[in-house]
Amino acid sequence: MKTKTPKLPLRPFASWNEDTASLELGLNQIPHSAVLQEWLSSPYSGDALEKSQIERLSRFLADNVIAWNEDELKFKFLGPLMQIIDFDQRSFRAFTQRRLEAVINAETEQPVRVGGVVDFMIATGRVEPRRPFFFLHEYKKERGSANDPLAQVLVEMLAARTLNGNEEPMYGCYIVGRNWFFIVLEDSNYAVSDAFVATQDDIFQIVAILKAIKKRVEEAVAAM
Repeated sequence: MKTKTPKLPLRPFASWNEDTASLELGLNQIPHSAVLQEWLSSPYSGDALEKSQIERLSRFLADNVIAWNEDELKFKFLGPLMQIIDFDQRSFRAFTQRRLEAVINAETEQPVRVGGVVDFMIATGRVEPRRPFFFLHEYKKERGSANDPLAQVLVEMLAARTLNGNEEPMYGCYIVGRNWFFIVLEDSNYAVSDAFVATQDDIFQIVAILKAIKKRVEEAVAAM
């Protein structure tokens, strides 16, 4: 009689920190990434109306970011900003508050089952996310934020790459109030940008970086 293989316990995304991600998943931070630098150097382009909308959002954030809770930050600032980027296309779109689960290192002696609800991801599919692409977001408010949003989004990115079944670089970002940090994961190495401050002129570079990831997703989906 065959014995059933016990199901691996689920390790929620929120339970990870940089130490456990490094020790258990083999992730390693590097000081420089040419892929990250190319992404961060994307030039901004937009018409006068778009620039006016972005400036208004930046001022609105500056006036309110300390008082907002996490939902207010998402609803009043991040939602309108993402509308400017327009990630919702025919073949892929933005999904929020959707579950993601994967077994990392499945072929090794120490597989790890990770999962949880992802705040924001770009994936193929219209009703349900099917193939996660490159960009996963972890929202945090400015006061009282979780201790390690970087580790959480890194594990989400690693899970997405596992589901995709390839070793392409993964692109991500986490937000702490007005501060945006962009991440690239290549193989087991990751690099993190300095903060881009959305209440300053950095807001235009943030938009440029988001537009660049949209273009990368469009190209990847076209090549499928």
